Amino acid sequence: MTQYAFFKGKIVPIDEAKVSIMTHALNYGTACFEGIRAYWNADENQLYAFRMPEHYQRLIQSMKILMMDARYSARQLCDITCELLQKENFHTDTYIRPLAYKADEIIGVKLHGLSDDLGIFATPFGRYVENEEGAKVGFSSWQRVSDNTIPPRGKITGSYINSAFIKTEAILNGFDEALVLNDRGHVCEGSAENVFLVRGRQLITPPVNEDILEGITRATIMELARTELNLEVVERPIGRTEFYVADEAFFVGTGVQVAAIASVDHRPVGNGGLGPIVKSIRDLYFDIVRGRVPRYRSWCTPIYVGEKAPAPAV
Repeated sequence: MTQYAFFKGKIVPIDEAKVSIMTHALNYGTACFEGIRAYWNADENQLYAFRMPEHYQRLIQSMKILMMDARYSARQLCDITCELLQKENFHTDTYIRPLAYKADEIIGVKLHGLSDDLGIFATPFGRYVENEEGAKVGFSSWQRVSDNTIPPRGKITGSYINSAFIKTEAILNGFDEALVLNDRGHVCEGSAENVFLVRGRQLITPPVNEDILEGITRATIMELARTELNLEVVERPIGRTEFYVADEAFFVGTGVQVAAIASVDHRPVGNGGLGPIVKSIRDLYFDIVRGRVPRYRSWCTPIYVGEKAPAPAV
C-alpha cells in the first residue's frame, strides 16, 4: 500500500499530497509523467529500478515540450526516488509515477507564465495486460493523435484521453488491447504501448516519426534483439494487414512489459499463442530487469543499501 509521496519538495504522507480542484493541470491536462518499474529479486532480497535515469531524462524532455522549468536534474530525481522507495520498503514489483504539472489555480488555457511543480509516488503493481502470453487485439476506430496535434513523444497527461477512448473501446468489444492507426493509415502503437511484429528473422517496428512514444522499453528490446538474439531490426511504416500475416507480434512498454499478441481482428497471429521469438525476448527481458544478467546490471538501480533489504513492516 502506498504510504508516502514526494510533494512540494519533500517526502510526506500520501494523504498530504493533494492539489486544489482549481489546479491548472487538472482542468487543462497541462502535465506530463513517467512510468518506471522496479522489480523485486527475492534471491538477492533487493528491489531494482529499471533504466531509471533514462526515464527521468525523458520526463525532462516532456517538461521542455510543455514549457516547464526542470528544477531537478535526472540524477537528483533518481536520488529522490530511491529515498522514497526506501521509506516505502516495498518487497514486491513496484510502479513509480513521477508527475510534473502546471500548479497555478487559475482559469485560462496557456502554457507560458505559469508555475510548475513535481510529485512522485510509487505503488505495488503487477500485470497491465492480464493475457501477457497471448492477448486478443482489435484495430481501434479511434486514430492516434499526431505530432502536430499533441506530441506523442511527450508523455503529456491531456493526450491520454486518446488512449482512454482506444482502450475502453477495445475492452467493451471483447479484446484485451487495441492497435491504432495514425493519420497516414499506418500502424503506430497500442493504446499505450509500442508494438513489434516478426516476419522471418526480422523484427519490425514503426519509426519515431510515425507518431509514437520514443519508448525506453522499445529501445531496450531493439538492442537485445540485435545483440543477444541475432535478429535484424527494421524501423519502417507498417500496414494494418501485415499483422494478419505476421509470424509473431507483441507489445512492449514499462506498463505492459512484453506482451504477446495472439490474434488481431479475430485472426490468429502465427500459431495463435506465445511464439518462440517473443518467448525468448520475454525470458531475457525479465531476467535483465531483475538484475540477473551481469552485463546489463548497469540498467538496474538497487534501491536498498547493503546486502539485504530491511524487513517489511508488520
